[in-house]
Amino acid sequence: MATIKHGVIYEYDKIAADNDKRGQRVDGVFYVSETQFGLLENFILSNKSDGENSVEVMRLQSKNGRKYAVACNYVGVITLSDGTTIEILPKTGKTGSGREDERNARKVLVKMLRSLRNAPYKINQSANIDVEKLPLTEVFIRMFIGEVYAIVRRGVRCGYEAVSENTGFYKGKMLFVGQIKRNAVHKERFFVEHDEFNSNRAENKLIKSTLGYLARRTRSYANQADLRVLLSVFDGVAYSTDVEGDLRLSCRGRDTEYYREAIRWCGVFLAGKSFSMFAGRQYAKALLFPMEKLFESYVAKELAKALDGEYSVVAQERSLWLFDSPSKFRLRPDIVARGGGKTFIFDTKWKLLSDNPNINYGIMQGDMYQMYAYHKKYLANGEAVDGCFLIYPSSGADIKIKPFATDGGSVKVNVFFVDLSDGGTKVDQSISGLKSSLSECNETG
Repeated sequence: MATIKHGVIYEYDKIAADNDKRGQRVDGVFYVSETQFGLLENFILSNKSDGENSVEVMRLQSKNGRKYAVACNYVGVITLSDGTTIEILPKTGKTGSGREDERNARKVLVKMLRSLRNAPYKINQSANIDVEKLPLTEVFIRMFIGEVYAIVRRGVRCGYEAVSENTGFYKGKMLFVGQIKRNAVHKERFFVEHDEFNSNRAENKLIKSTLGYLARRTRSYANQADLRVLLSVFDGVAYSTDVEGDLRLSCRGRDTEYYREAIRWCGVFLAGKSFSMFAGRQYAKALLFPMEKLFESYVAKELAKALDGEYSVVAQERSLWLFDSPSKFRLRPDIVARGGGKTFIFDTKWKLLSDNPNINYGIMQGDMYQMYAYHKKYLANGEAVDGCFLIYPSSGADIKIKPFATDGGSVKVNVFFVDLSDGGTKVDQSISGLKSSLSECNETG
């Protein structure tokens, strides 16, 4: 069996090495070659961190003499140094239907990526492409294409470039060392340096190089077509011969601010940089996203859209501290909604809850402490909180959880679910239900 070059797993799935089973999924384990597993293991170890704020994109574990790589709460693409790509998709919505599961998970992920604030994760829709059918690598290429099209619409930036040449006309300044070396015999020629106004600047060199790099690697016909079109736009631009140097020189002025997101993508594709904290070094390249942040951003965007006109919605509000003297431990609720004299606080949690009340449905005790602290601190600051909500993705089970109340009912924490199944087609319905819950809080408040 040939070595697999593309694999798809979900959060908390396992990867193991077995040359005879490579490319197969058996009992929830995806198998790769021993060489590929070695590259993946080195990537995991090179990004392992310790301490209170340590994070893991994947973790290693051993069982019955076999070593496994287990995906954690990060999704995206890892590209090993041999060209193998491993997609990690969101766990929610898995039904065991294979390709349909992949498409739904990828569709949810793309929707979440579109919701991220201040990040270059936009997708160009002008080509009418069903990006949910594409492998994630192709989706990310599509995102870069969208950024470059946006630059072309605004205009490719030109600038002055220092050009050295041996010419029959004197212009600029004479380079005497070059003149002596090249023109000792040809007195009619001049070796000079002059400024030339053209599009051959650092930002455009990086974009041209990235377009060429991706054109050789994409397998999507639509991406190939758009990359060819964009390469023709940058036809007069040279390829970058110093990627790191050009990255340092790029986007230094306000006139090239609209290039910034495309240049960040150039760093990802050409220099192995990442929007996340993970760097593959010599083993792999990774473009990975924490699902907690994606889920929070997605819910905040959808909630703001649903509440528009009735409430103002603020994400990651940072106005209060848990302790005032000294000001320590900043409070940062995921979402705060205000309107009609009412205030509601929401925290999103990327976790599938259980239907077992004996284990508090799987709700973390610390999360409840956090909601209680939000309520009390906002009240102490002169702002009564009319409702607190913990928001989880739906597990598909019909879980009914009554609100948790204390202090004579003055502090109430509601548990709410957002349905991400079927590619996120039921999210609007979930958010509408959440909006109705706010109305009920108003009536009972």
